[in-house]
Amino acid sequence: MKDPYTIVKNLLRTEKGTVLLAENKYLFEVDRRANKLEIKKSVEDIYKVKVSSVNTVSMHGKQKRVRYKKGKTPDWKKALVTLKQGSTIDIS
Repeated sequence: MKDPYTIVKNLLRTEKGTVLLAENKYLFEVDRRANKLEIKKSVEDIYKVKVSSVNTVSMHGKQKRVRYKKGKTPDWKKALVTLKQGSTIDIS
């Protein structure tokens, strides 16, 4: 089994993520190769909560330009994790 800390990279603190906290949903940046079952197990192991469902989105990197060279930010994966009733993650 993979290390849970390599699958779940960090908790995303965005405006959308803050709005979703009222619905007991959290946004995470996860490893691009991880599947929903691995993400669920990792979040449960790290935060000691019960996960109800996991939805994932593959985010494409943006085109950037630095002086005269074109470049691209890396592609990444976002997971929307819904917790069971009564479970919360302390984000402070």
